[in-house]
Amino acid sequence: MWQQAAQDIHWYRAPNVVLDDANPPFYRWFPDGVTNACYNALDLHVAQGRGDQLALLYDSPVTDSKAQYTYAQLLHEVARFAGVLAALGVEVGDRVLIYMPMVPEAAIAMLACARIGAIHSVVFGGFASHELAVRIDDATPRVIVAASCGVEPSRIVPYKPLLDEALAEARHAPEHCIILQRAQYPADLIAGRDHDWARLMANAQTVDCVQLNANDPLYILYTSGTTGQPKGVVRDTGGSIVALRWSMKHIYNVAAGDVYWAASDVGWVVGHSYIVYGPLFACCTTVMYEGKPVGTPDPGAFWRMIAEHRVSVMFAAPTALRAIRKEDPAGEHLAKYDLSRLQSLFLAGERCDPATLAWAQDKLRVPVIDHWWQTETGWPICANCLGIEQLPVVPGSPARPVPGYEVHALDAQSEAVAPGAIGALVLKSPLPPGTFTTLWNAPERFRDAYFTRFPGYYETGDAGYIDDNGYVFVMARTDDVINVAGHRLSTGAMEEVLADDPDVAECAVVGVADAIKGQLPLGLLVLSSGALGSPADVVARSIEKVRKRIGPVAAFKLCTVVRRLPKTRSGKILRGTMRKIADGEAWTMPATIDDPAVLQEIAGALGELGYPVPANGSGHAESR
Repeated sequence: MWQQAAQDIHWYRAPNVVLDDANPPFYRWFPDGVTNACYNALDLHVAQGRGDQLALLYDSPVTDSKAQYTYAQLLHEVARFAGVLAALGVEVGDRVLIYMPMVPEAAIAMLACARIGAIHSVVFGGFASHELAVRIDDATPRVIVAASCGVEPSRIVPYKPLLDEALAEARHAPEHCIILQRAQYPADLIAGRDHDWARLMANAQTVDCVQLNANDPLYILYTSGTTGQPKGVVRDTGGSIVALRWSMKHIYNVAAGDVYWAASDVGWVVGHSYIVYGPLFACCTTVMYEGKPVGTPDPGAFWRMIAEHRVSVMFAAPTALRAIRKEDPAGEHLAKYDLSRLQSLFLAGERCDPATLAWAQDKLRVPVIDHWWQTETGWPICANCLGIEQLPVVPGSPARPVPGYEVHALDAQSEAVAPGAIGALVLKSPLPPGTFTTLWNAPERFRDAYFTRFPGYYETGDAGYIDDNGYVFVMARTDDVINVAGHRLSTGAMEEVLADDPDVAECAVVGVADAIKGQLPLGLLVLSSGALGSPADVVARSIEKVRKRIGPVAAFKLCTVVRRLPKTRSGKILRGTMRKIADGEAWTMPATIDDPAVLQEIAGALGELGYPVPANGSGHAESR
């Protein structure tokens, strides 16, 4: 399969060896191949006569601005910025850290690094100074590329002061910083270290692509929520091009010229795989959106984007749909737009509950595909592959494993569990091309964290089951499978029941310590706008539903309504942090949290349930 898939990309020297398995788990795909990711993303399409096709559309409701680039124009900008980096001394293997919002220059910087063989490490724009310093010290970049600020719907986030604080704390000092000055917050530059993006570009010379070994690193991406010792996922060049190019056709069913929109951020893996690289490898038009699903200006923001830019395939997080559904449950904003070009909607990032799936199917009238993957894998593990054969959609499941992956559910003794029984979800080694090859500066941690507990398998950290038809159900992180009086129960199954209530827009279930039963499930509900029932009614109804559908064994009696759920900026609910707060364990404010104040609101709600935790903003919970 992969030998054939490799023929669809450009090689300076095509590989004769498909897989080098001499040193597991450090497998090497196409080890004797020579290629370049930027060439496959841009130069190849221009050479084939598609230079006038739109490559990138930028839409920023928060700054009221738009821009577009053809493939020829984007290639010119990337080749110039590659020249800027080369003139500053950046060479093959050097690291370049990118700290930018959702602006075209972020993609340009990434592709420019790939062009000259530099290893980029994108850090989500606005990340706290300490976390940025940790990543600077681990990646030791020669150059940092940053914007002066990010723009949120209600505020400006100055990036440059955060960068300056991080550099003051970090042990490693980059040689240069390149700053993209934004009109909303022009930054002060430090002479001798800082350079203005526009001035450097005005005098830049274009440079050609460097020929790279297939196993040369393409980028380092630090997993979200990392604190203390960083975990830098390393992706290689050749395997990434092959896998992402294959996935665009066979999973998402798009072709050259289609408009593909991943509503994510370049700071996350989705932004790497399906905003920048995947769509451009496939010669699609990719979309960069600097806005929110609601509030920029209303719950019709996504539908306006689809209609205006003629989007064929969209990729979003379930949490975004839940936010839209909460504000516009009847879909009145959606009805204002012509969505006839939309072929499918893919969801990932968190498990898609059946209620959200059903709402999206009803409103959009196109295939809504939940699929499962991770930062470490870089592309989908399980999906309904629309470019191969559309399978029946089973609510709650991301369907079957994608070709190249072999998924198993195992118990603690590495034995397969029965169909329908919850186990640890693992992937048989070797992982396919495009998955991570190691952790930056931490090969032993790579082996120990992912490949030791279940010999011969990659440990995903997710728990779930596989049914008789081979459909995989990802129910929770392994830590979120709770033990209630000796019964292993899935919090995800309980969330399904809670989300099925029309008055519930969003929910989370976490396991909290109990002296009698070991653990008890705690349900947190966010109500829909215009909810018909009172909070007390919805809580009572929810408790009764869980007891009926999951059973009395769940001992579900702790439930409350909250205004919001704490999430990372990528939309993942911080279940582990909420559990620590309830259990009185020490906790730290996650670096990726979207709004720190939400955790204090949660602490207050838990206090009303009898969990006396402080709400003083200290970032640590005291023992009960």
